[in-house]
Amino acid sequence: MKIALYPGTFDPITKGHLDVIVRGMHIFDKIVVAVASNPSKRPLFSLEERIEMAGVVVENTPGMERVEVTGFDTLTVEFARGKGATSIIRGLRAVSDFEYELQVALTNRKLALDIESVFLMPSVEYIYLNSTIVKEVAKHGGDVKNFVTDYVMEKLREKIEQNK
Repeated sequence: MKIALYPGTFDPITKGHLDVIVRGMHIFDKIVVAVASNPSKRPLFSLEERIEMAGVVVENTPGMERVEVTGFDTLTVEFARGKGATSIIRGLRAVSDFEYELQVALTNRKLALDIESVFLMPSVEYIYLNSTIVKEVAKHGGDVKNFVTDYVMEKLREKIEQNK
């Protein structure tokens, strides 16, 4: 069984993330969506909230039976090994992502020669999209329905109201 880990902060999970998961499912037998604790990014949502949102999005998307959602706060390669993953999926949106993702992939290779990094590009409609943009649009009252699922949109609205 070919298992891949798709790690990220997912603050919140977007339709771009979902697109990468769908693309990965054409290559791998199972994908573990690994929601990183990552406090250095100062996420809007707690780890538990991000895991819950990603889980609901995956559960409510047809064809996602081979996707597991979990949280982690260890080295990505060690977590991947523990899950039996031999690949780490990373989404590449633009050239600006490449330099950072290359550094991460090469570091992971030094730490774990047995785990490959696989870069997947989202559909053109999501190539510009990231969680930071979604949060900024939502914080300023903009419509994010094209960027996130209805469930995530409601959670964003609730969180923004709570933080006022």
